[in-house]
Amino acid sequence: MIILEDIALRRGHKLLFSGASASLQPGQKIAVIGGNGCGKSSLFALLLEELQADAGGIRGLEGIRISHMAQETETSTLTARDYVIAGDAALFQTVQDLAGANAAGDYEQSAMLHQRMEELDGYSAERRAEQLLLGLGFQREKMDAPMSALSGGWRIRLNLARALMAPSDLMLLDEPTNHLDLDTTLWLQTWLQSYRGTLLMISHDRDFIDATCERTLEIAGQALTAYRGGYSDYERQRAEQMAQQQAQYEKQQRRIADIEGFVRRFRAKATKARQAQSRLKELERMQKVAQAHIDSPFSFNFPPPGKVSDPLLTLSGGALGHGEHRVLSKVSVSLSPGDRIGLLGKNGAGKTTLLKSLTGELPLMAGERTEGAHLQIGYFDQQQLEVLDLDASPFLHLQRLSPKARDQEILDFLGGFDFRGDRAKEAIRPFSGGEKARLALAHVVWRAPNVLILDEPTNHLDLDMRHALEVALQDYAGAIVLVSHDRHLLRNSVERLLLVNEGTVEDYAGDIEAYEKWVLSANPSDAPKHAAQPTAAPEDAGDRKARRQANADRRAQLQPVKKAIRQLETRMEKGQQALESLQAQLADGDLYADSAGNELAELLKQEGQLKRELEDIESEWLAQQEELEALEADALPL
Repeated sequence: MIILEDIALRRGHKLLFSGASASLQPGQKIAVIGGNGCGKSSLFALLLEELQADAGGIRGLEGIRISHMAQETETSTLTARDYVIAGDAALFQTVQDLAGANAAGDYEQSAMLHQRMEELDGYSAERRAEQLLLGLGFQREKMDAPMSALSGGWRIRLNLARALMAPSDLMLLDEPTNHLDLDTTLWLQTWLQSYRGTLLMISHDRDFIDATCERTLEIAGQALTAYRGGYSDYERQRAEQMAQQQAQYEKQQRRIADIEGFVRRFRAKATKARQAQSRLKELERMQKVAQAHIDSPFSFNFPPPGKVSDPLLTLSGGALGHGEHRVLSKVSVSLSPGDRIGLLGKNGAGKTTLLKSLTGELPLMAGERTEGAHLQIGYFDQQQLEVLDLDASPFLHLQRLSPKARDQEILDFLGGFDFRGDRAKEAIRPFSGGEKARLALAHVVWRAPNVLILDEPTNHLDLDMRHALEVALQDYAGAIVLVSHDRHLLRNSVERLLLVNEGTVEDYAGDIEAYEKWVLSANPSDAPKHAAQPTAAPEDAGDRKARRQANADRRAQLQPVKKAIRQLETRMEKGQQALESLQAQLADGDLYADSAGNELAELLKQEGQLKRELEDIESEWLAQQEELEALEADALPL
């Protein structure tokens, strides 16, 4: 058991821990959570003895083997495979000593080293390293490439593989899913479930935490507080604690009122209206857990998109790729206001290629890309942080986009991303990765796009910021195309899934859970002590072609119904606003004087007429929803 007793730690002028205590039981898998800068990485540094506590101490570290995923990327002449094997330092030294003994003809030493190799399970090392690399998305040809030839994201994956390779009693992982796609995240999840040592993991991926960890350790207020279960359990327990605080509770009620404003005209028939149901489900969830985020410093909304066309953007018969290399063929995608699309597919399948083709950054090799009259794309990609001006402040970044905007308007907007006071006017060079990611996202939101194309937007964002993004996306009126390894964000932000696989882009008839099962059943690498499940039998090509054609026909049927629903929703919104305005007039007590009888009668007549019109529109809306659900129910699996 590892015990932290009354730890105090100060970094510069900031007090991170004061009287902090916790115990780590052997074999436990523990998630470490907390806002940016609260001390999560410093806790790891204490366990690695890279920092010394100002007060208190840690017991139980003597003699245990610690494996740590480095965040810094280094340059090495080793191949990717050898770099991973070197994670087992004792084994790698033995391999080098054995090569030296053989070269020197020292056969007695060589025999001793061969025995040492047996003890260290050294003869399986290359196979184990290859399994880890395959699981983390490396193709075999990349395994023989020198580490220096790989990009920063792939080097981070190598650091993760190296940590998994090292024999350990305690494993420390800092944001292991950053730079991973969903398929690779699922593989890592399975691997860690079978890890027998103690796992301490910093992560902002709630589904990943829930699937992997049995305990959650929160760093807040210079203290360490342990909660039973994963992140969802933590959220519920913390909500129960905070429900006692009336002032914070009132802030939650304001958010609930916003959602109720959307669903109130559908509440009576919500069982027939899927969109209304989804809002009611979120309302139900908010009643239980949103108080865990009441003290979040983040709160923002996407500005109304303004003028829109329908469709906003269309790809027809597109061939997508780079140079002469074709990645995707016969791609047809149409985006209309209100579309919420999530892309699924393994690493290298072409998801980013599709996104860049949608933005126009990557020209089509064949086919047509058609923009609507008022198209305004907001694109967040994985390199977004690289285009920030490190010597400019958050305020200056937005002022350059909108020179005529009022200073206070910009500052108020930045406050929703927790850039407040002097922080909004400081150069961003020393900012953390999470702060820069928030600014990059604010840069996209500020432009008021009517199409959001998001490629892994949650990398470096903490859990509170992810929650704020999820809430903002739920209220966004434009079209969304989202790639994310964060399953919770996908599940709560998109309504349609597309599978990018084997050179095609097709509707995926299942849900996120079905996709998880499909990925894990076909996993290229075993987790420790985990037998791979058999892959599904291949489908007949003719059957698959027929399914694709049927789904294409169904999409064509869906478009006019969806368009009619959007038009009805616009009419209902305008009618509701008119009714609320009229009812505000009726609340004026002067209307009920004898002299105002005619005016009162006219307003009451208008109120009755508006209510009847809204009821008619609602009935038509529900009918269209039923037709849409019937069409979607006929979907054929891919």
